[in-house]
Amino acid sequence: MRRQHLALAGLLIATLAAAQPVYESRDRSGPVFSDMPTTGAREMHLPPANVMDPPVATPLPAPPPATAPAYAGLQIMQPEDDGTVHSNTGQFSIALTLEPPLQIERGDAIAVRLDGTVLADKRTTLQFDVTADEWQMAARDQVEHTVEVAVVDRSGNALLVAAPVRFYVHRASRRN
Repeated sequence: MRRQHLALAGLLIATLAAAQPVYESRDRSGPVFSDMPTTGAREMHLPPANVMDPPVATPLPAPPPATAPAYAGLQIMQPEDDGTVHSNTGQFSIALTLEPPLQIERGDAIAVRLDGTVLADKRTTLQFDVTADEWQMAARDQVEHTVEVAVVDRSGNALLVAAPVRFYVHRASRRN
């Protein structure tokens, strides 16, 4: 019990020493420490507090960017090579396979080239439509067409290019 009092007194002394004088007196239980002088108390002259500056926080180095596996395979599944697309407006669907999956969080996307013209909008899914407006802007006025796709990074650099697909567009016509 006496050790606890001494430890507590030592802690009190260390805490108070920096702020104000500390006085020691005695009673039946042992030494009594106070910041108020009492009869018979003597002022304690304590050494300066042992204070350390907090360690300087040095920033941690930035973790290296997560290295995602390189893309291994990209293939156009729809339209089929030498297949036929039925569309009066030019809108048609494209379906792709990609291994491993598209890393959208890194900024990767799918770029599409129709008949040699790169479409302005990049895609972030493996199934999408070429719109009628995109068709009007890019498609040649012929029956045979080609579509190419590439996985591109945030800067537009091609990471993987699929083999181009040649397809035909069939438009309904009305006979009189």
